[in-house]
Amino acid sequence: MADNAQYLTLGIDEEIFGIDIRNVREILDMRPISKLPHAPGFLLGMIDVRGTGFPIVDLRTKLGLPRVAQTDATRIIILDVPVKGSTLGVGFVADRVFEVTSLDHDQTEAAPDVGGRWKSNYIAGIGRKGEAFIVVFDLERLMAGDDLPGLADAEAA
Repeated sequence: MADNAQYLTLGIDEEIFGIDIRNVREILDMRPISKLPHAPGFLLGMIDVRGTGFPIVDLRTKLGLPRVAQTDATRIIILDVPVKGSTLGVGFVADRVFEVTSLDHDQTEAAPDVGGRWKSNYIAGIGRKGEAFIVVFDLERLMAGDDLPGLADAEAA
C-alpha cells in the first residue's frame, strides 16, 4: 500500500509548491503587515493573529523572484516551522493557494541537483499530481540561518 502524505498546494509565479499539511496552522486573506526596521529583504514584517505575533516571509523574495503587487488571490499561510529542534510560527505569503492534496511517497522524487531555478536544498522532493509537478518544500532548510523575530526564543528553548 502506498504511503500517502497530505500537502497544501500553493502557487508562486508559475510553479506549484507543496507544504506538508501537518505544518499548516491556517490560511489568511492578505492583510496589512507591520514593517520591521533593518529586516532582511524577504521579511515583510509582522502580523497579529489572535494576540500572537508572526513574522511574515515573502516566498517570492526568499526564492529569488521579484516582488509583485498582491492580488485578490494572495494569501498568508501560518505555519509551524521546525527550527533547530524547536517550532517557530511563521507566515508565508503565497501568490495563491490551491488545495490540500495527497501525494504518494512512491511518486515523490528527490530534487534534481542541476543548478536550476530553485535552490535544491530548500526542496524535500518533487511529487506528481496528474500531469503537474509539485515542488515540496523542506521548511527547516528553507528557514535555516534566517534571523527571524522569535527565532532567538526558539533557539534558547
